[in-house]
Amino acid sequence: MSVCPLEYRYGSHEMREIFSRKNIFSKMALVEKALLYGLERAGIAPEGISKHMERAIKEVDPKRIDEIERKIGHDIMALTIELARLSGDAGAYIHLGATSYDIVDTTWALLIRDALNVVKRKLRKLIEILTEYSERYKDLVMVGRTHGQHALPITLGFKFANYIYELSRSYQRLEELEKRVIRGKISGAVGTMAAWKDKGLIVERETLNQLGLEPHIISTQVAPRDGFAELVCILAILGSQIDRLALEIRELMRPEILEIAEGVEKRVGSSTMPHKLNPVTCERISALAKVLRGFVITALENIPLWHERDLTNSAAERILIPHSFLIIDEMLDCMYRVLQNLRVFPERMKRNLHLTKGFNMLESVMVEMVKRGVPRHKAHDILRKVHRGALGGDKSAIEALMENDEISKLFTKDELEELLDPNKYLGSYKDLIKRTLEYARSVVGI
Repeated sequence: MSVCPLEYRYGSHEMREIFSRKNIFSKMALVEKALLYGLERAGIAPEGISKHMERAIKEVDPKRIDEIERKIGHDIMALTIELARLSGDAGAYIHLGATSYDIVDTTWALLIRDALNVVKRKLRKLIEILTEYSERYKDLVMVGRTHGQHALPITLGFKFANYIYELSRSYQRLEELEKRVIRGKISGAVGTMAAWKDKGLIVERETLNQLGLEPHIISTQVAPRDGFAELVCILAILGSQIDRLALEIRELMRPEILEIAEGVEKRVGSSTMPHKLNPVTCERISALAKVLRGFVITALENIPLWHERDLTNSAAERILIPHSFLIIDEMLDCMYRVLQNLRVFPERMKRNLHLTKGFNMLESVMVEMVKRGVPRHKAHDILRKVHRGALGGDKSAIEALMENDEISKLFTKDELEELLDPNKYLGSYKDLIKRTLEYARSVVGI
């Protein structure tokens, strides 16, 4: 019976397979085989004996291991007993000199490597579709908003470019993270490699070469947990960036705004209100982001362990690492579907841009007033009073400005109309979009 929604509702089949019990035990068996090879190369185990483990890797059965664990109370010992049974002569040397977390932490490295490849691939796709939209809507003018209020004009392409930049930074973080987290730990009970005498570094090198991993420079009985904390923090940052984009779409989908929207025509919005077009996919993203951010505290709490280690990290990590990956996997898939079906309403953007009747363009007037000799603070004060005086009425900005003696002495009506044109106050938006896309291509390789 499935209890956790991540088993049946969230996360792709691909990501679930990575963290399936079958795959985890198979990877552990692979690590044990690599260790046996390392023992061979160090002259501690007979040459060629690791080949006897190939059957064990294919046939390792989580149910059988669970049965043994129930009897002896130790999961890795149960694994080694079962591997020894399946490996014939090799069984006498399996796990020799190793501690449980040589296997666990090295397995985590393999799983995380596979999971990060999935995350990076999906993140790249997300950046690609945002890049396409940024170029397509580069010149589609809309109002920018700060504090939920109308600010200066921007373009939809410029808005998308900001998300491209943020997500590309997360892609870069993930790549930089790999060199610290995707490392094997083969060093024995307290990290000194004592059981292998003076051959410990040979065992470590040969074992990890088989797995394509670099070793941790030094460790206790466990690899340092700051790496897992960094991993979860970076996934939470990425999740929060996706959440920010989801929140933007939710806000701009409100009926009174409706500038962009999820493609929801075929989806039931409400069980009782037939007209509802709810942004449920974006809301799912926001909901999952809350859970992901909550994992950060657990990941940080796992860093402090007693002496050379205690077991307080173990149960938490069984939940923490797979769930973090399954959640970010679901969020990436959801956002990609949203963007694939995104609806854009240029006429609503045009309407909303002019809701404030030009008052959102007063900075443009202020800058020109300074050019004509008015101190900036004085120009700001004049324009602020003009706006406050017209607030709540029906006057347009051009009308209110022309009624002000100080402003009408400086500008003709035609000059003010030019200054209040949002299409002519977009600054270096094209260059900024171009610079962003160049950065994304250099980071992500799209």
